[in-house]
Amino acid sequence: MTARPQILDLFAGPGGWSEGLRVLGLQDIGIEIDSAVCATRTAAGHSTVCANVAEYPTAPLHGNVTGLIASPPCQSFSAAGLRAGNTDLPLCHQALDDLARGHDSRHTLLAGCADPRSLLVVEPLRYALDLRPEWIALEEVPAVLPLFEHTARLLTVAGYSTWAGVLNAADFGLAQTRRRAFLIASRTRPAMPPEPTHADGGTDPDLFGEGLPPWRTMGDVLGWPPGEVITRGNHTTGGSRFPTTGPSWAITGRARSWMLRVGNRPSSTRRRLDQPAPTLLFAKALNDVSWIDADGTPIRRLSVAEASVLQGFTASYPWAGSRTKQFQQIGNAVPTPLATAVLRSLVPVRVEVSA
Repeated sequence: MTARPQILDLFAGPGGWSEGLRVLGLQDIGIEIDSAVCATRTAAGHSTVCANVAEYPTAPLHGNVTGLIASPPCQSFSAAGLRAGNTDLPLCHQALDDLARGHDSRHTLLAGCADPRSLLVVEPLRYALDLRPEWIALEEVPAVLPLFEHTARLLTVAGYSTWAGVLNAADFGLAQTRRRAFLIASRTRPAMPPEPTHADGGTDPDLFGEGLPPWRTMGDVLGWPPGEVITRGNHTTGGSRFPTTGPSWAITGRARSWMLRVGNRPSSTRRRLDQPAPTLLFAKALNDVSWIDADGTPIRRLSVAEASVLQGFTASYPWAGSRTKQFQQIGNAVPTPLATAVLRSLVPVRVEVSA
């Protein structure tokens, strides 16, 4: 870490927050323990310290951190996991209170946790109280909202303006109805949630503005325009139909009938191409995020490039590691458009540059 004030990103992941900062002409230094994720960040040009957030000392950082970002691992609380974190909630609440009193009980409480990752959710408060950054932005699965609300109350006592709630990424231009809990806090300005840029079905113009455009769809971002398609190949059998515009990796075939299915049960979520994707969950079910036809016939798996774009990254983002590892990184990342919206509401930005 340099002596110049920095934006510190805990559990930095592959770069969702970092890409959001880049849009605003800013950059962070991330702390990340996963070697494949560190490789992705390095390839994408994001500064990274490969280390364990829970063991990293805060003393050398005093006076050098102006902004704090954190997305603690969500597996212990996620609906896609075993939710052992729900059992550990009382211990997490106790750890938060103890930290606010100046007592670090993390190591003692860890022995009683059903999932040792649960207590990672309290790390942002430890860093915040030790470093007193000007602003803070935290993200997690919605189940963590009670812990974020608790953290917000403690930060309010410490002199921060705070807001905690759930945001839908589709309201901020992502072609995915991904809902996540956020906590934003500031010592220099009122903490307010970001203003949506899109709405379900769009909104009509009124005296206060032009209205909001509708949610973006998978077809919008994957190169499947609502207009005409052309047919190539054997015209007797129909050949293959391709969109007249769009990148070469985009949806092809009889795409108008395609749906994206997340899960392999009869009740699995399915979305048409003219809708946003559902929340992308890859964890242990890589094969379960697939394109199917309208009658349920499997077509193929979702590709890395498609998943990347649906999460708000570019199709060519340099994901490192095995194919499974790449999908896990994508599914765990903060979507770039949502990160940008949250950060813009917190960070004083004078000049913006393109992503």
